[in-house]
Amino acid sequence: MSIHLETDVLIIGGGMAAGWAAIAAAQAGARVVVADKGYMGTSGVTAMGGPNHWWVAPDPARREEAIARQSGKAQGLGDPEWMARILDLTWRYLPSLAPHYPFGSDGAGGTYYSGVRGSEYMRALRLAALNAGVTVLDHHPAIELLRDDEGRIAGARGHALRARLDWEIRSHATILATGGNAFRSGLIGSHTNTGDGQLMAAEAGVALSGMEFGPSWSISPAWASTRTLPYTGAVYYDADGRELDIPPSRAAGHAHNRALGHAMLAGPVLADLSHAPKALRPILRQIQPFTPAPFERRGIDLFRDRFPVKLFGEGTIRGTGGLDLTDAECRTSAPGLFAIGDAATRELVAGANSGGGAVNSAWALSSGRIAGTAAARESLARKGASAPVHGLGRIAIAPHHAERTIDVTAIHRAVDHEIHGYAHVFTRDEASYAASGERLEAIWSELSAHGRARGPALVSLRETAALVAGARWTIAAARGRKESRGLHQRADYPEATGPTQRQRVSGLDTICIHSQQAEFA
Repeated sequence: MSIHLETDVLIIGGGMAAGWAAIAAAQAGARVVVADKGYMGTSGVTAMGGPNHWWVAPDPARREEAIARQSGKAQGLGDPEWMARILDLTWRYLPSLAPHYPFGSDGAGGTYYSGVRGSEYMRALRLAALNAGVTVLDHHPAIELLRDDEGRIAGARGHALRARLDWEIRSHATILATGGNAFRSGLIGSHTNTGDGQLMAAEAGVALSGMEFGPSWSISPAWASTRTLPYTGAVYYDADGRELDIPPSRAAGHAHNRALGHAMLAGPVLADLSHAPKALRPILRQIQPFTPAPFERRGIDLFRDRFPVKLFGEGTIRGTGGLDLTDAECRTSAPGLFAIGDAATRELVAGANSGGGAVNSAWALSSGRIAGTAAARESLARKGASAPVHGLGRIAIAPHHAERTIDVTAIHRAVDHEIHGYAHVFTRDEASYAASGERLEAIWSELSAHGRARGPALVSLRETAALVAGARWTIAAARGRKESRGLHQRADYPEATGPTQRQRVSGLDTICIHSQQAEFA
């Protein structure tokens, strides 16, 4: 017994971008189904944070200045036209959530829209989607995409975790909103962010872009990631109370993280936030409701007491890489397949550096609106009888000659180490990348040859395969970019070189790299 559905637009994933895509597609007249691995409204990193949005009033001079500033951060890889689009769409559509989200005052008689509380924001997006007529399937992880005889993506298959039934959803357009890949680093809210959509799209022949621009890091208490607590004014100490020479985070960037990582290899590092801005203390709970709880449970005054900290890897969630987009409506190279939010590359707006919270949130909203509207239009034009389809999933799904028990926990630890290990990640060079690549290739070969499962076990195994695939693409892309630029820093190539190149990676068993001069350098 299994579940079979048909719809105009299928959205895989249930985070911020998925919510905006679902609302846009439904408003355009399409039947929309959202299939989320978790519970739409609580799964993913947005619900655990307090996202800001890139928010600039529609004044030509102010927007031109904002785009110029962001273009400088992008280091030759951003597109000013895309930046202008997401500023416009964010300004126009974020206030439309007011019937479901309690936006506060800006203190000057107006409404403060740009900063939101993640948990309430995601709940509002779910309510808005449901009110628009969207069908939401919680705890329905997707496993593989479907392709019809015309070569178009025609939906997906997956497994309903609570019903313990396989499902198949046919669609005229499919949107991947599965988020980024945190490589199981422990980052708060990221447990479901394993790069599933990127693996499924790669099986359909889609390339990825910007995978070398990471990892990004979040500093949090060592025992629990809180992700976004400001540490700008923090002073760091070793276990014996000696102050550590750590460059300021805003000024030093990579050097700041490198110094922290090396210090953490030597022993516990304690943070002192007594110099944090006074204005932050009374409003922290309002803007970051999940931040104080881990401290309160341990009886720690986070603005007075010293406490141990850790760097949590944020992978492609705050890094730049993701599925390559082929047009201005967020299509991929696979007909009928769109990609949005963290699942897609953010090079268009972030370039070689992280977009942080503001640009990333604006990208999730706007790419969702763009793809949702386009997918609805495309699907409504193609209504008719369903064509025969076949699944594109290969690893862990297709028959294999041999089977053996796969230790997925050990694989997760190995992947996290290769991507986020302090001992090597801050001083990368050719030898380091080559060694990581060899270890990951061995893991991939083992999975390809012997990994096979059904039901919930297949969901877990596919997550593991996506983690390994994402790590392999990341290492291959970083090895291929022989320079330092933005988040991508190499000890053996410490300077940026020109001309600026965009670099795409593709393939599963054999990874190919294709570089092309950026059009916006």
